[in-house]
Amino acid sequence: MKISDDIHNYYEKLVVQHFSLSKFEEKYDEDFIADLTCVVLNQLPTRYIRHEVDMAFYLPASERFEMETKVKKAISKAIEFMKLHRAAS
Repeated sequence: MKISDDIHNYYEKLVVQHFSLSKFEEKYDEDFIADLTCVVLNQLPTRYIRHEVDMAFYLPASERFEMETKVKKAISKAIEFMKLHRAAS
C-alpha cells in the first residue's frame, strides 16, 4: 500500500513559513538550512494532515498560536545548537 503524496506533517509548513518570513535564505547557506530543518522538526510533535483546508477550517486560533510558538522556540534552540556544533567541528 502506498501512502498518499497528499499526506504531510503540518509542522513542516509552519517551519518553512517561518524560515521564509525571517529570510533565512539570506542569512544561511542551503546546507545549514537543511540541517536546521531536521533539528527543528525533530523537536516538534507530528501533526499529519491531508488537506490544508482542513487545518484552516478545524484548527482553533489558540491551537494555531500554540503550534507557532512551539515552532519559534524549536527554531531558536536549533539555531543555537547548530552554531555551537558547527563551531566545534
